[in-house]
Amino acid sequence: MINMSIEFAHKMSLAYSATCKTLCRELKLPQTAFDILMFLANNPDYKTASDIVRKIKANLVSVNVEKLVRDGYLERKAVEGDRRKVELICTKKAEPVIENGKKLQQDFVEQILSGVDEEKRK
Repeated sequence: MINMSIEFAHKMSLAYSATCKTLCRELKLPQTAFDILMFLANNPDYKTASDIVRKIKANLVSVNVEKLVRDGYLERKAVEGDRRKVELICTKKAEPVIENGKKLQQDFVEQILSGVDEEKRK
C-alpha cells in the first residue's frame, strides 16, 4: 500500500510539472521559482525562505528566491524584533503569475477529479 501511495504521489508530481511547463516557459520562470511564488500565495502563514525550504528542495530555494527578488517578483522585508529573520513578500509583478498559477492549479485538480462524485472528492 505504501509503495502504491508513493507511486501515485510521484505520478501526480510528474503530471503537475508537465501541466506547469507551458506556463513557466511563457513566463520565463523556472519551475521552482513558479512553485515558490505559488507556495507563498497559497500559504500566507509561511513567509520566510526557511519555511519554503521545508516544502521545496532546499538547494533550489536560495537560487530561485534570488532570481525572484532580482526580477521584481518578491521583496525582502525585515521582521520587526528579529534581525535575523526576513519575510518574502510577493509584489504586484507577481500577481498575474499567481492568478494564472491558481487557475492552472484549479484546472489541474478538476481534471484529476473529473468523474468523481462529490462524496468521494471530500
